[in-house]
Amino acid sequence: MVTIIKTSHSIRSVLNYNENKVKQGVAECIGAGNYTADVDKLNDFAKLNRFTKRLELNENVKRNSIHVSLNFDPSENHSKEKLIAIANTYMEKIGFGAQPYLVYQHHDAGHPHLHVVSVNIERDGKRIDMHHLGIRKSEPARKEIEETFGLVKAEGRKIKEQFNLKPTSIGKANYGKIESKKALINILNHVINNYKYSRLPELNAVLKQYNVLADRGSEKSRVFLANGLVYRILDDKGNPIGVPIKASDFYFKPTLKFLGEKFEKNEVRNMSDKLRVKNIINMALFNERAMPVSHLAKLLEREGIQTIFRRSAEGQLYGITYVDLITKNVFNGSSLGKEYSAKAIEERCGLKIASEEKSNQIYEKIPSTELLIDDLQYQKDTITIPYLVKALDMLMRSEYSSDYVPNQLKKKKNKRKRRGLSNN
Repeated sequence: MVTIIKTSHSIRSVLNYNENKVKQGVAECIGAGNYTADVDKLNDFAKLNRFTKRLELNENVKRNSIHVSLNFDPSENHSKEKLIAIANTYMEKIGFGAQPYLVYQHHDAGHPHLHVVSVNIERDGKRIDMHHLGIRKSEPARKEIEETFGLVKAEGRKIKEQFNLKPTSIGKANYGKIESKKALINILNHVINNYKYSRLPELNAVLKQYNVLADRGSEKSRVFLANGLVYRILDDKGNPIGVPIKASDFYFKPTLKFLGEKFEKNEVRNMSDKLRVKNIINMALFNERAMPVSHLAKLLEREGIQTIFRRSAEGQLYGITYVDLITKNVFNGSSLGKEYSAKAIEERCGLKIASEEKSNQIYEKIPSTELLIDDLQYQKDTITIPYLVKALDMLMRSEYSSDYVPNQLKKKKNKRKRRGLSNN
């Protein structure tokens, strides 16, 4: 048996997730612990009300819900009575035996599994500590239950893998190949929880790589005016396809309000994360002559950075976003500094250099010495470009050596040999 524990700040969301599965015909509620009626006599209101009444005893606790899945080997086919007994024993051993809880049997995966829903506020208003609950209580309970009920033991990575507990490798949403909502859940869970972004366009820069769009609608649409958000699947050309799904319809509620909290949290990033992206861009442009921005994107891709260009209908570049696949950070170009905006990058690539003297052109298409020194000095050991240290040394010489003159600006001096004079 494999156990997975998730905590939440919303018992309503957790309960709705399981009840929606029941309505879809892929799950059933088979047990109720510490309820005043049998499970078959409980309606939706009664199920939720038991939890909310308990939570009202201590409203200071924010993360107050627990959502456990008990997963069995595909070869096991236990009766409902045995599954309920396993769930009851498990809840008792992790300290939730006296709590109200509901047991759901799901039938939408390749292995038998249960979901157990409960809250951590006791009848006297005290809070059950859920810190490291998996290590402290769940693992010992799992091993005892495997022995007591004669279950297939989940020791070792190979057995865990055959349960297929982790979602399949995240690929692009392909409309019609898999249920839209299921495809969106996998992608949204992966992107929203693993990447750092501070605004909706940054989030969409990643989602679009998976053929997904978080859409607020037009400014006059009902969705926009209601401060709502829907998620759409895109075709290979980036056009929406199928019916959009409201953010509130997902059990983890990736609404605009939820994302707003993420934006605020991610507004301040580690300086090293920003410097990594800036330095790689600077060095990619440092020794290169004029090149298309698509070539720059290939250079950055070698260092683990995806570059997303935003163009108008006429093909004019007006926006640029960098997705660092190493640190999972997403940066709009201008948020890194004006030197990394779409317009500046085009100029630095040499495609829009004004018709000035050649000496001035040289300095327009590469970053300033001051800029490079400032960035590279902080993080010279974090970039894999081999000539980084050499470039830094050269820049330092040019910055602090009063008699240093770039090769491009040196004038040839005529050397006149004097006859009969020694060079010594």
